[in-house]
Amino acid sequence: MSDFIELGDYDSTIHAEILDALVRNDEAVIEQCENDAIAEMKGYLSGRYDTDAIFARRGSERNTLILMYAKDIAVYHLFCLHNPYKMSKVRQDRYDRAMEWLRQVSAGKISIADADQLPAYDQRKNSNFYIHSNPMHDPHY
Repeated sequence: MSDFIELGDYDSTIHAEILDALVRNDEAVIEQCENDAIAEMKGYLSGRYDTDAIFARRGSERNTLILMYAKDIAVYHLFCLHNPYKMSKVRQDRYDRAMEWLRQVSAGKISIADADQLPAYDQRKNSNFYIHSNPMHDPHY
C-alpha cells in the first residue's frame, strides 16, 4: 500500500464526482492504480534517484513535480479501467507528457530539483556506460 498520493491530492487533477464514478466507491482500485503508477515511475527514476526515499515522503515533504506526474499516471490508469477506447484527450496528453518527462529524466537530460539522488558510485553502476581500466603501471628501465 502506497501513501505517497493521498485521496485529497486528486482534487487538483480530477473532479471528485468523476473519480467516484470511475472507481464506484472502491478505494482498492485507486490504491492499485497508485501502486502501478509509482512502480512505473520507479522503473525510470531508479537509475539516478533513491526512489524508496522519494516515495516514502508524506505531506509537504513530497516533491510536487513527482507528485503531479504520479497523479497523472494514476488517473490515466483509472480511465483505462473504465473505458480505454473513449479516453479523454487531456488525460492521454498528460500521460504522454509524464512519460516523456520520465524518459528525459532517465536519460539524464533533465534533473529533479530537491529529489534524493543515489550516491555517485551507484549512479555510475546503473549507467549504460561504465568505463574502467587497470591502474597505470610505471615501468622502470
